[in-house]
Amino acid sequence: MNKIASFHPGLWLALAVVAAIGIWPIPAQDAALREVSFTVLIAIVMATSLNVLMGYTGYVSFGHVVFYGLGGYVGMYLLNDYHAPLPLAILAGGAAAGLLAFLLGKAILKLRGAYFALVTIGVNEAMRTFISNFEPFGASTGIALQFSVYGAYGGAKQALWVVYYTIVGLALFGVLASYLIRHSKFGLGLMTIREDEDAAEVMGIVTPNTKTLAFVASAILPGMVGVLFFFKNGNVEPGDAFRLGVSIETLVMIMLGGQGTVMGPILGALGYQRLRGFLLTSPIFKNAQLVVAGILLLLIVLFIPAGAVGWLRQRFAWLRKVLA
Repeated sequence: MNKIASFHPGLWLALAVVAAIGIWPIPAQDAALREVSFTVLIAIVMATSLNVLMGYTGYVSFGHVVFYGLGGYVGMYLLNDYHAPLPLAILAGGAAAGLLAFLLGKAILKLRGAYFALVTIGVNEAMRTFISNFEPFGASTGIALQFSVYGAYGGAKQALWVVYYTIVGLALFGVLASYLIRHSKFGLGLMTIREDEDAAEVMGIVTPNTKTLAFVASAILPGMVGVLFFFKNGNVEPGDAFRLGVSIETLVMIMLGGQGTVMGPILGALGYQRLRGFLLTSPIFKNAQLVVAGILLLLIVLFIPAGAVGWLRQRFAWLRKVLA
């Protein structure tokens, strides 16, 4: 009990914000509000998970969506071909993403800086091409769920709420896991690597293993979220599963909110998704969201490199006790 009470107030604030977003559409059972919250919660999970690698470890990845896509495919395959229950499909999607991250980590985390970032783009394109030619996963046409699959969840309409409640739980878990990692001995090792990897090695940190574990930790939740998203949509295709724009937007969310913090990815995801929603419904800007994302990223780097959380901490000292 004392350990729980010792948690930083910022953790409780972060969990409260995510819970508020999740609870918002439930009392009225409003489908339109549910879809808005669902999109924001997915963004929070994606940004929070990538923050483990980018914010804590200092490795920028443009291929984070590969875990989301692979997890989605594995889950949909099990649901459609083997009629697996949704919880098992979600766990399998996360496990597949984690395994891929482990294998990739051993191979590409020897690279640093721009070299690593460029390789992650290649990994995403390679995976998209492979899945597009992999017959068990439907090759270029993907996988479309049989409508009967939704019968086990009370029909398609009720299944949407099942998916929603699950993403709320995953978002809360992701925030808690991010906080625990940041304030653990493992997290301290990650941040040491971020500041000076060579010095970290001298201090006795086994950097290859530590980086690989961080890569795995950042991959599992996106794999699980991919299953939920494509189960909700009823189909998955290579172009949607491995869309590079998702990785770019996730990077922008982290930078916007403040990398290396717990609250930053939440604020960044919430702010960017609201902006994206405006752009998509605007007749002038509906096809320009990635252009805006690029401009936004440039402005952040130039003027507020610490993100919204860092800026608020600098301007208002009392917020340092509130924002984790």
